[in-house]
Amino acid sequence: MKPAPFDWHAPDSVAEALALKAQHGEAARFLAGGQSLVPAMNFRVSQPAVLVDLNRVGLEAIEAGTDGSLTIGAMARYVAIERHAGAAGSHPILTEALREVAHPQIRNRGTLGGNLSHADPASEMPAVMLALNARLRLRSARGMREVAAADFFVGPLTTALAADEMLEAIHLPALPARTGTAWLEIARRRGDYAMMGVAAVISRDAAGRCIGARIACCSAGPTPMAAPLAAAALVGTMLSDADLDAAAEAVRKEVAPTGSVQASPAYQRHLAGVIAQRALLMARERAA
Repeated sequence: MKPAPFDWHAPDSVAEALALKAQHGEAARFLAGGQSLVPAMNFRVSQPAVLVDLNRVGLEAIEAGTDGSLTIGAMARYVAIERHAGAAGSHPILTEALREVAHPQIRNRGTLGGNLSHADPASEMPAVMLALNARLRLRSARGMREVAAADFFVGPLTTALAADEMLEAIHLPALPARTGTAWLEIARRRGDYAMMGVAAVISRDAAGRCIGARIACCSAGPTPMAAPLAAAALVGTMLSDADLDAAAEAVRKEVAPTGSVQASPAYQRHLAGVIAQRALLMARERAA
């Protein structure tokens, strides 16, 4: 298949790109890395009348803050984030999860902003953004606003972006001292979408008691799925093996997988518990 006819624009600035989006509205799509949009267009699943190519507008910077925070431009390529020393130092779960994304050729072109805007619930990065409590900066010709990752993903392949908005940058707040993170997933073959993936973030005090936890999963429902009840149950505990087992069982109950050609919903729930237990164990040890 080949894409339906479309007009192509390659603006040289964010302002020009936003003006084009405001002009064409829902008929226009932003083109970032193209690793999801172009195949969808080739199969005519997506048929935008206008493509606004963002590859000349910038937005590729990755900035590590002095406070341990990280701000990533929407057009930053996966490979650039994966190799960024500041990102690996402040938020190592990024590097860990990005290594599981598709194949090197995809990571060389794919962008974080494009991936999050596509909002595939089977993708790793939306779940990681939930676990890291990311804030997404959205911009239009009307102005700028920030949205928490928890409010950004509203349905399958659907986000809080308005018809005239683009995702401009992603801000990751600093992780507290004595925080451990982990990403684990299981796929049939390396590079395939995960049958289940789990991000775990655990913070401990000086005595080893859990003072904060976040858990999020991919391939676990119509959107990336957080497990707030499981995470809350860990707070105040000493993170014993029994505590982690109980949290993993809670994750199994909180996810809402729909199944795929690779795994039934029941098997995905089973995987959620198994992987959550392992990821929490890794995060616990890394937080020590």
